[in-house]
Amino acid sequence: QVQLVESGGGLVQAGGSLRLSCAASGNISRINAMGWYRQAPGKQRELVAAIYDDGHTNYADSVKGRFIISRGNAKNVVYLEMSSLKPEDTADYYCAADNRYLYHANLVDFWGKGTLVTVSS
Repeated sequence: QVQLVESGGGLVQAGGSLRLSCAASGNISRINAMGWYRQAPGKQRELVAAIYDDGHTNYADSVKGRFIISRGNAKNVVYLEMSSLKPEDTADYYCAADNRYLYHANLVDFWGKGTLVTVSS
């Protein structure tokens, strides 16, 4: 099994920045993709950003130009640098890992417990 632990969530003012971190441990040898989803109350869990072993990244249209996903020197660490934050970014942010793709949320292999990001007006 793979364990994912997020950190870095908190309260930030609109226009501010926040950096999320995720560390994967356990049976991580087969992980091909790591990334972030978010879920606001009453809404579907949506993919925010993903990064693959080959370096490819993809972002939700709503965060392009504002968020950057990156990996540490170790494959099992991923970051989400969020800037120009908006109140609509408020959500629980979940780290995700998959042996193949990060696509639909219901197909993700491994989840973290989530970290809350609150952006005040």
